[in-house]
Amino acid sequence: MSSNDRAKMIRPLLASLVLALPFSQAVAQDWALDGMDPVSYGAENAAVPGRSDLVTLWRGKSWHFATEQNRNLFEANPMAYAPGLGGLCVVALSEGRSEPGNPRYFVVIGQRTYFLRSESARQRLLADPKHVLMRAKAYWARMNP
Repeated sequence: MSSNDRAKMIRPLLASLVLALPFSQAVAQDWALDGMDPVSYGAENAAVPGRSDLVTLWRGKSWHFATEQNRNLFEANPMAYAPGLGGLCVVALSEGRSEPGNPRYFVVIGQRTYFLRSESARQRLLADPKHVLMRAKAYWARMNP
């Protein structure tokens, strides 16, 4: 087989791979909570990875669940399980900054899950939850009139 023939065979394969990459990245970007089960935060006080076969779509994102029961609970009332303050880091908000929270660092306060950017931010929230949450909610309200 000549090098020209090999090139003719490889080009379509490479083109299909290049076209597939943006699609797979777009699909992964549509995963809510990096694939963590939103119900598990409150039910198990843990960040539990959801299964790829237990998914529901809500607000343009794919929400994954560890169990069928968790998916059913979420579908019955998704707002009850969505993270508070848009999933932003509560400590950053309390300091007047908008930074994404990490679904692996969380605190459940009053049946609402809040995300933090790091373990140190989580510890800061736990040291004074009322004050930090009050400041974060005030900044959130100014951002979302």
